[in-house]
Amino acid sequence: MDKLLLPSGEEEERSEHSSYAPGEAKRTMWDRVKTLFQGILRSNLKGFLKRNGLLTLSIIAVITGCTLGFMLRGTHLSTQAKIYFSFPGELLMRMLKMLILPLITSSLMSGLSSMESKACCRIGVLTVTYYLWTTFIAVVVGIVLVLIIKPGVGTEMESNRLGGGPVMTSADALLDLIRNMVPSNLIEATFQQYKTDLIPILKVQARTVQSNFVYVFPDESDPKGRTVYLELTPPPDVTYKTSPGSSQQMNVLGIVVFSATMGLLLGRMGERGAPLISVCQCINECVMKIINAAVWYFPFGIIFLVAGKILDMQDPSTLGKKLGWYGITVLAGLFVHGLILLPFFYFVLTKKNPFTYIRGLLQAMVIALATSSSSATLPITMKCLLENCNVDRQIARFVLPVGATINMDGTALYEAVAAIFIAQVNDYELDFGQLVTISITATAASIGAAGIPQAGLVTMVIVLTSVGLPPDDITLIVAIDWILDRFRTMINVLGDALAAGIIAHLCQKDFPRSGAGKPVPSYGTQTPHAHNNSHSVNVPMTEFHKDCMFETMGDSADGSHAHTVYYNICQV
Repeated sequence: MDKLLLPSGEEEERSEHSSYAPGEAKRTMWDRVKTLFQGILRSNLKGFLKRNGLLTLSIIAVITGCTLGFMLRGTHLSTQAKIYFSFPGELLMRMLKMLILPLITSSLMSGLSSMESKACCRIGVLTVTYYLWTTFIAVVVGIVLVLIIKPGVGTEMESNRLGGGPVMTSADALLDLIRNMVPSNLIEATFQQYKTDLIPILKVQARTVQSNFVYVFPDESDPKGRTVYLELTPPPDVTYKTSPGSSQQMNVLGIVVFSATMGLLLGRMGERGAPLISVCQCINECVMKIINAAVWYFPFGIIFLVAGKILDMQDPSTLGKKLGWYGITVLAGLFVHGLILLPFFYFVLTKKNPFTYIRGLLQAMVIALATSSSSATLPITMKCLLENCNVDRQIARFVLPVGATINMDGTALYEAVAAIFIAQVNDYELDFGQLVTISITATAASIGAAGIPQAGLVTMVIVLTSVGLPPDDITLIVAIDWILDRFRTMINVLGDALAAGIIAHLCQKDFPRSGAGKPVPSYGTQTPHAHNNSHSVNVPMTEFHKDCMFETMGDSADGSHAHTVYYNICQV
């Protein structure tokens, strides 16, 4: 009994070594909590960087470019040194512009060829109507803000103005827009567009028979004075004659119209149009692969692109004194339209959270801020819509190229604000009829604006001449235009992307859906169950497994629910 109750010597020795130590227990518990916290933080950080690594790098690149540009402003680099310094940024712009033409043509042709005629008509009407409506709303927002803030009141006029030159009328600008919709040479449209040139014609007036002025000079020899006849030649009358010309810019509008027409007709041709449809589908996939590979160069190029623009900028303090209120007015209008009205329209029409949708577009908006070109941002916007926002590929192929061409909400708002600002600087009172004229003209002029940096200055002349304002006063706002151009490009890209989400929601019944309730991603290909179109292409198909490039767009990333994609194999 004693052996059972009393511990042995070995047990006593073991109990002495394993005595209770409160400090060690606390340390052990703290180490466990610390290890657990570090594991959770590491996994969350790894997941965040995996999802938003490129976006984080792009934002860091913009901040780094601004810092580097302001640091180098004191070094007074030469013009040639600035060109060398901005070379990586120039490569970024050239890379993006290179992808515009194949992306627009292949997207529109392959996207519209696989749609039914009724669906094409419905999407086209909804898209154009929505774009025109939001553009007009943007103009109204700009007019209201500039009339409330009055940034032009008390602004000093610039003494060095450009001399009066030829001014294109609104009618000529409208006719040029229609001419560019129907290009006479499709190959020429890839690198230039039609533009009416104004040629000056000098008409010298005939010499007068009688002298213009008679002067009498005192003369010592003649008490009556000496008479001197002076004849002044009148200045010649200058008239301008219109002549066909061109500007070295891609005619995106003509290419969009041609590609959309070809896509609609290819869908009606059946098997005869299958080879060209498959070519367009392959080109579209190749462009997306190029974008996925080139997108990692963007942060490096953004640094030098932003820094180079800051090096060319004038003195910021001088700009702030002269055009500070004007810039604040434009930015306030862009904020109201882009972050309040457009998300409100998206929420009303789709009953979804717009900011969750916008979060997937941040990468495209950063690229738009850096490049200041909605056309150059088009490949990245397409990538964000397909991979982050899960927009149906057929809708994105149609809505985005059209939006990059005609939907310029930020440009329209900017032109309306700038026109009324110039009127306020000149103490020119605008009545209600002239404000209506500005709103209509700014909406129409923004449609014809090219998706390139500072294209709004070109169409600004149309808005100014429509209400009798001097076009030379555009020089008042040129100094700050490059900054505001970047922010209005962001609103243009945001408007295009939100329009794609709205059209996808309104037209969801026109497109097939998978069992999970998501649109069936076609990836530029056809699935056996994808189309009920009477004009759909029926060609032999060969089975391939889903490409890893689009693994984030499928129902499952681990391949457990991977679906099979069928590619057209065309023998010509």
